[in-house]
Amino acid sequence: MADHIRTALVTGGSKGIGYGVAEALIKAGVKVAVTSRSQEAADKAAQQLNSIKDGYAIGMAADVRNLASQQAVVDAVVQQWGRLDYVIANAGVGHFAPIQELTPEQWQETIDINLTGVFNSAKASIDELKKTEGYFISIASLAGTNFFEKGSAYNASKFGLVGFSQAIMLDLRSEGIKVSTIMPGSVATEFADHTPSDADAWKIQPEDIGKLVIDLLSMHPRTLPSKIEVRPTIPGGKKK
Repeated sequence: MADHIRTALVTGGSKGIGYGVAEALIKAGVKVAVTSRSQEAADKAAQQLNSIKDGYAIGMAADVRNLASQQAVVDAVVQQWGRLDYVIANAGVGHFAPIQELTPEQWQETIDINLTGVFNSAKASIDELKKTEGYFISIASLAGTNFFEKGSAYNASKFGLVGFSQAIMLDLRSEGIKVSTIMPGSVATEFADHTPSDADAWKIQPEDIGKLVIDLLSMHPRTLPSKIEVRPTIPGGKKK
């Protein structure tokens, strides 16, 4: 990465994968804005991140379901730091139930956040990323190519996200913007009301995804890994 200080926006950056990515970015010398639907959660994450490098993080309340909200965040980053180099579209939600029990509200929220939310983040940031020849990274899932029982809403959102991300990769590379999608398997986070514990040690850790993001940003400009699948080395923590 270049000598001047670069900046990033991480949606859903107050915990889990988003926080792990934000932490890795700051350790790499990138200033980071983290968003959450809760200003309190965003502020708490920014405070923790600033303990790594003071003044390198800001927290903002935003809702990826709303394009105007995403545009306001992008504008705030540019006002604060003068540029936007990287967007990591990480905000996501999971509702898991058989179709007989899945509610219309759960379906709509899943699609609105996991798929339309990434569209909104991309639309809001493209003009600024053009200026910096930046990088847009979406956090998808192996559920974007592997369907499973009780996963109709989540599968639909992530299959759509993988397709969307690969299509805009082709649209935007001629504009100097790189686009990649990361597709993790099991990650030890609070996602879907899960509480991480020692039993999750076999899973991918949030900092592992953070390291992967740094690796992508460090690739030679001529090289674009457009879709990256990543999974635990040993499934389910089984012994070799």
